[in-house]
Amino acid sequence: MKAVAVTLAGLLALAVAGGAQAKVSQAEADRLDKDLTPLGGIRAGNADGSIPAWDGGLTAPPASYVPGKHMTNPYPDDKPKFTITGANAEQYKDKLTAGQLALLKLYATYKLPVYQTRRSCALPERVYEANKKNAVTATMTEDNNGLNDALLGNPFPIPKAGVEVIWNHRLHYRGFKFRRYFAGALVARDGSFDMVRGRDFGIIHYSGPGLTEVGDVSDIKQLKNIFVSYLNFITYPPKAAGAIVLVLDTINAKELPRQAWIYNPGTRRVLKAPDISYDNPAPQTDGLAPADTFDMYNGATDRYTFDLKPMREVYMGYNAYELNSPAHKYKELLIPNHLNQDFARYELHRAFVVDAKLKEGTRHIYGRRTFFVDEDGFNISLVDIYDTRGALWRVQDGPVLNYYEVPLCSSAVEISHDLQSGKYLVFGLKGEEKPSESKPSGIDNSMFTPDAIRRMGQQ
Repeated sequence: MKAVAVTLAGLLALAVAGGAQAKVSQAEADRLDKDLTPLGGIRAGNADGSIPAWDGGLTAPPASYVPGKHMTNPYPDDKPKFTITGANAEQYKDKLTAGQLALLKLYATYKLPVYQTRRSCALPERVYEANKKNAVTATMTEDNNGLNDALLGNPFPIPKAGVEVIWNHRLHYRGFKFRRYFAGALVARDGSFDMVRGRDFGIIHYSGPGLTEVGDVSDIKQLKNIFVSYLNFITYPPKAAGAIVLVLDTINAKELPRQAWIYNPGTRRVLKAPDISYDNPAPQTDGLAPADTFDMYNGATDRYTFDLKPMREVYMGYNAYELNSPAHKYKELLIPNHLNQDFARYELHRAFVVDAKLKEGTRHIYGRRTFFVDEDGFNISLVDIYDTRGALWRVQDGPVLNYYEVPLCSSAVEISHDLQSGKYLVFGLKGEEKPSESKPSGIDNSMFTPDAIRRMGQQ
């Protein structure tokens, strides 16, 4: 069962909300065709032009892309405008997070190459239309761990509270069915690393919307409280190969918490896995990956309060296609203390800022987390993590990509830095794996049961 929880990351969106808010008026929702983008961001650029106006984003693959192959960089001729290092970080501190400043101070080799800002995020037109509907209908359940009257798009494209931003991250569009291949690595201070490889597939029912096919449901209640059906297969290392994780993640967590099972190839048995949640540690991550840190944040929000702070301009990882390029081997990317920043790309973007604090009387190893959420797709791009004494402890970095063959926007990789140990965890590496499939065939609901994974494991 080792490495099973690591691969649960699988780029799943599993976050729930925490703080009831109401739908907006039709007049306010109409802003999605005016001063706001259909995704909910500010359509205009900033005052000095360093953030341009949103012009629709990247809606088609570049000419260099070959369907069925790895994505190519649509901006190959872009060069860094400048580079932020520990030596000049003070000059840019108003646009850096506490975590970024800590990494720049801690590691002389850490840097942020800053490029031209390209607001590339784009989604299918039907998602924009769903956003407009959701804006005037969506509400949370009374306990804030469920959703009413929303489908397909962001439930709260014009968020009024931090919890609504977290809901939008959880449910931001990622296509309907998927099949992916990826790797993860735990990197020690000296640069040595342990690798995990896997593949996964699933159905994101909310994003169809559909149980098995797009459009076979028209109301969130028809999803029977299942947001996504997900399967993960461990293929490496050999001692863990053959393990299978099944997750049915729910919309209303109070009514039905996340359901998970694990097939153990050693015993050839399927066991219920109730501990893939909160701060339960994932094996082979040295504690760097509590279950609810995958996808930058996932799971129930009942242990935190979520306060929405003023938007900020932040240098965040964006359009970092080189991190997933097959031209760069993992041994080039995985270096001591941090990922090789020669292949990174940072841009200035506006972010929703959500400050999450642990509620009195609840427990979690993280006392506070500050989320920086990209305005153009509601992807959590950066997280500053504090221990229960209030000290900055860990930093998450999730550079955003437009997966233009769909299109959709999600993280390229997910990186978690431990400021104390000097170790870091990177998940979602794809350059040396088979290309992922955004429109796979042969996936249906019958595959997502304990009996089904038992049969798969014994084949």
